[in-house]
Amino acid sequence: MSIIRAHKLVKKYLRGSEEIMAVNGIDIAIQTGEFIAFIGASGSGKTTLLHMLGCLDNPSAGELYVGGETVYKDNFRLPERKLTHIRRRTFGYIFQKFYLIPTLTVLENILLPHTFTQRRDNRNKVMEVTKLLGLDHRLMHLPKEISGGEMQRVAIARAMINEPKVILADEPTGNLDTKRSEEIAGILTQLNQEKGITIILVTHNPSIAQKAGRIVELRDGQLI
Repeated sequence: MSIIRAHKLVKKYLRGSEEIMAVNGIDIAIQTGEFIAFIGASGSGKTTLLHMLGCLDNPSAGELYVGGETVYKDNFRLPERKLTHIRRRTFGYIFQKFYLIPTLTVLENILLPHTFTQRRDNRNKVMEVTKLLGLDHRLMHLPKEISGGEMQRVAIARAMINEPKVILADEPTGNLDTKRSEEIAGILTQLNQEKGITIILVTHNPSIAQKAGRIVELRDGQLI
């Protein structure tokens, strides 16, 4: 069953008087529990596509369905309130930059999504996630007191805390060395295989892409 489906998805930008076609008529279906990697050169449209699939950016044209719900079709677009609900209910986001708040502890950074969803903190869930990611001994540390690999694991824990169906990972190993990159790739694989979380990964790293069950290459905004 497809958790995300796009049909003839398009994204255009204006740069001065020039029209830039970032994504050009993409058809793709992502199955529940799949691990898919988007690869391609810089400017190929990978991140733009990822952001549209994750409801972070609006298409210029085409159709997008998430969890069977119509997000975008022709001139119809879900209201922002409903889009926000889908983001919170469906997605966890991991980026190349860790986006940790330096004045908050590891634990407080992980729990940030609860602030926006008004969920009560679930101590059992926190301990499950942090133990899985090897962070249970770092909870009271500040970001400046942990390594880059640990900071990315904090970002993964933050993405997991609301129990998403899909994790969107945009170059999650881009700021890490080879060893730490392999660790993060291994964690994503584990989350996919053991937790059944759908993983959508954007990467320039061929060895990281090989962890996915399906690799899709983009060139000039199109699938090849």
